[in-house]
Amino acid sequence: MENPILEVRKVSKRFGATQALSGIDLSFYPGSVHAIIGENGAGKSTLMNIIGGVHQADSGEVLLEGREVKIHDPHDALRMGIGFVHQEIALCQQITVAENIHMPMLDDAGRPLVAFKEINRVTRELLADFDSHAHINPRQKVSELSVSQQQVVEIVKALTGNCKVLILDEPTAALTQTETEVLFRIIQTLKAKGLAILYISHRLAEIYQIADTISVLRDGQLIGTRPASQLDQLSLVHMMVGRELKDIYPDKAHDRTGEVLLEVKGLAMEGVFSGVDFDLRRGEILGFAGLVGSGRTEVARAICGLYRKSAGEVRLGGRRLEIRSYKDAIRQGLVYLTENRASEGLFLEMNVANNISVIDLDAVARYRLIQRKAEASLARRFVEEMQIKVASVAQKLRSLSGGNQQKVLVSKLLTISPKVVIMDEPTRGIDIGAKTQIYHLLRRLSAEGVGVIMISSELPEVVGVCDRVLVMYEGRQCGILEGGQIDEKSIIQLACLSPN
Repeated sequence: MENPILEVRKVSKRFGATQALSGIDLSFYPGSVHAIIGENGAGKSTLMNIIGGVHQADSGEVLLEGREVKIHDPHDALRMGIGFVHQEIALCQQITVAENIHMPMLDDAGRPLVAFKEINRVTRELLADFDSHAHINPRQKVSELSVSQQQVVEIVKALTGNCKVLILDEPTAALTQTETEVLFRIIQTLKAKGLAILYISHRLAEIYQIADTISVLRDGQLIGTRPASQLDQLSLVHMMVGRELKDIYPDKAHDRTGEVLLEVKGLAMEGVFSGVDFDLRRGEILGFAGLVGSGRTEVARAICGLYRKSAGEVRLGGRRLEIRSYKDAIRQGLVYLTENRASEGLFLEMNVANNISVIDLDAVARYRLIQRKAEASLARRFVEEMQIKVASVAQKLRSLSGGNQQKVLVSKLLTISPKVVIMDEPTRGIDIGAKTQIYHLLRRLSAEGVGVIMISSELPEVVGVCDRVLVMYEGRQCGILEGGQIDEKSIIQLACLSPN
């Protein structure tokens, strides 16, 4: 058997009172994709940050090609042949692709230490393996590239020098299905060149698509390592969460006899979408599906007054609504959960209580002054109901895992007891345990009479959760599926093929 290129032995790490990693032993092999998975807070990122030089282990050792190495910082890691592509793009947007990739070749003023012509030539050679997939010009400014192209630049930057190990942290989080397929082809190219690829993702379906080996972490401990071909999804989920999750998706509604809550007729937004017609009944969950850019999110935002519609009407309980702003929508009982929780949905530097109460301050105010005890009491109720893991409601949002941040965002919307909830990518970037809680929450809300619309790019959850699915294609509604019609193939056919 081939020797491992990278090993971690008895690696442990503590942050204050939290034991982030406990005695981790793992080996990574050249020409192989090794997936590291687990719930939020399992220790995946901590382990990768130790390998990538962001953190140092409290104990244990890292071996590269059989020799112990001390990785003091990310520059050390890169010099040793360990590249790290983080989830968040960290490129300089206003300089070229070539300048980003060869940043060490620039002086403090950004002037090249070697000729631009040479930098561009070397960059063109580095991009050659990816050109059929990504079509990137070395002279282009990074700001002109798509997210997937920027990710390719990040990968190429990580590969400069003699890269032996490449860490990819949630690489598909912001990619469309087509862009994800391009990334997977690039990974196969790198794998064929003999790189060891360490792959972190919450998306189990793609793990099986790309990984040779899967290791599961839970609460800072290694639960097990298995060949991907020998590990079924239910067993994998059980390893991740430590309990059976037979009911990942709750039972669906079996009829549509509930009264119509929301009616949308002829909704349009000039130049973006047109001709959207649907109704939403009590007791059902309506899904919105389609490719990124198909108009799903824009329809939702137009319904809630976040975007201005150019035509059509929205009725709630049979009454026509005049919604000129999101404040109007909230007053009418219509709320929207944004897909961008960090930039649009939450105040990361404020605490849990502040974030939960912010949508309805009147509920915790007296004489226009916020009553902190009332605010904390409201927050504690939702922390308990939503099973949010926090030390206290005074804890800052930034310190919470993605899954717990998402639960805070959902809690904020529920404080006003809404009539209709529109959730845009409600499970993006959260682990399977938190996803399952969100799925069951949506079903509970619909059973209690709340209208629920879920927008999602993850087809398995659209199929598993939704009673009906409205599919968008290039700004047009091209079909509504229900019952036995709802499957991934039917959704893809409508979402990818013009109805004409």
